[in-house]
Amino acid sequence: MRGHDLLHPRPEGLYCPPGDLYIDPVRPVPRALITHGHGDHARPGNSAVMATQQTLDIMAIRYGADFAQTSQPADWGVPQKVGDVTVTFHPAGHVLGSAQIAVECGGLRIVASGDYKRRHDPSCQPFELVPCDIFITEATFALPVFRHPDSKAEIAKLLRSVRQFPDRTHMVGAYALGKAQRVIRELRDAGYDEPIYIHGALQKLCDYYETQGVALGALLPATLEKGSKKDFAGTVVVGTPSSFADRWARRFADPVAAFASGWMGVRQRARQRGVELPLIISDHCDWDELCVTIEETGAGEIWVTHGREEALVRWCELNGLRAQPLHLVGYEDEAED
Repeated sequence: MRGHDLLHPRPEGLYCPPGDLYIDPVRPVPRALITHGHGDHARPGNSAVMATQQTLDIMAIRYGADFAQTSQPADWGVPQKVGDVTVTFHPAGHVLGSAQIAVECGGLRIVASGDYKRRHDPSCQPFELVPCDIFITEATFALPVFRHPDSKAEIAKLLRSVRQFPDRTHMVGAYALGKAQRVIRELRDAGYDEPIYIHGALQKLCDYYETQGVALGALLPATLEKGSKKDFAGTVVVGTPSSFADRWARRFADPVAAFASGWMGVRQRARQRGVELPLIISDHCDWDELCVTIEETGAGEIWVTHGREEALVRWCELNGLRAQPLHLVGYEDEAED
């Protein structure tokens, strides 16, 4: 069996004919396998959905309980038969419940990694390396210029600023699913035990992370019903990136605008967003980690999707690997990750 016979792009998404299923479809389909809960990978409206239980729970939180007609949880590492293919879910290390999906048929194994990272993250399952014949990798930060620093050093930078400016509010922009909870958990691991104030859009997801054993400590609503802006002086406030552009952000004391994203390594992006304290904390692999992962899978063929495909395809070719861009449409550049 050839790779194209097992998986290939269609307008709806990545299609598997022997299983009559799609992985992370961008349009409603009869049967969808979902890698994780971010909106460009997990969309409502599919007839049947298979995903990890945590991803199913997250989809229900974000879209309502009727996000699909039927849903089926996939346990880590347990093969399941779908049509004529065997599918297995393995941790991707991206956000809570995120999975790589291995699809096998006729002696061929393809791993669709979704979004993934190799760095330690106290808020989700660690990445699991899955040997395969064909590896489908993202390429969000697939340029040699991207080499992410240690997240602990970035959190230390934030805490130094909090100590240095005790009269100012530190407002941290972080994606609502995954990044916000990771930043909060890493603050706790660094010894910060003061209450952290959060935007209302984060509450349900933070509550869910707590039920899954990710202790986030004291979280309070970042609202100003009575009192003054000085009430938030010296505090850390975490909100969605979009919330910083609305009236909600004006209630805080001389705020220090911080932003947690792998893109904060690009100074122009930080300046465009008016970020005073860029925090380079990414939920994706950097260049070196992408290359190492490709090598470690043992795959002889690499398919590259959503990101800087050309550079990674070229690296594969120079290292004796067959490679091609998939040109899947509908996946965001994840500027907030």
